[in-house]
Amino acid sequence: MTRIAIFASGSGSNAENISNYFKDNSNVEISLILTNNPNAFVIERAKNLGIESLIFSKSQFSETDEILEFLDKNDINMIVLAGFLLKIPENLIKKFPNKIINIHPALLPKYGGKGMYGDNVHKAVIENKETESGITIHYVNENYDEGKIIFQAKCQITDTDDYSDLAKKIHELEYNHFPKTIDFLLKNSELR
Repeated sequence: MTRIAIFASGSGSNAENISNYFKDNSNVEISLILTNNPNAFVIERAKNLGIESLIFSKSQFSETDEILEFLDKNDINMIVLAGFLLKIPENLIKKFPNKIINIHPALLPKYGGKGMYGDNVHKAVIENKETESGITIHYVNENYDEGKIIFQAKCQITDTDDYSDLAKKIHELEYNHFPKTIDFLLKNSELR
């Protein structure tokens, strides 16, 4: 049984989508949903899904081993970042080598790095008159958005698309590909 912890900072639509994808899978359990944002809607989604959630502070996350110990206590063996905005501390990266994956709303290495998330990414892509964008699912290392790329999917950008149109296209790619990519990794790699 693979026990997954999902980290999210916002609405949690990807966390809910992943949870629903695996709900009937006897080999995978979405065990925890963790957030650094006490006002994040993902907390409500976790309650509705019957998944234990934890709210933590930035200092608990980056300056102590509290989160690492909580994950250990719950036998977590994989971490999925689904709209999580804090940089992952070294203690987690060391404990979960190549077992932390993130989704980024652009085609890395373009439009990655600190501050590049959500609408910030979509606005930059539109302002630069790109003709395509997409998603990147990647392993997490000590630098924002620089881990080894696992999967990318693209969408076309039309002349009439604004950043909210692009956001809709990106969400569709995320909902379609993120759970399937996690499933693929679990079946075909060392993540088990």
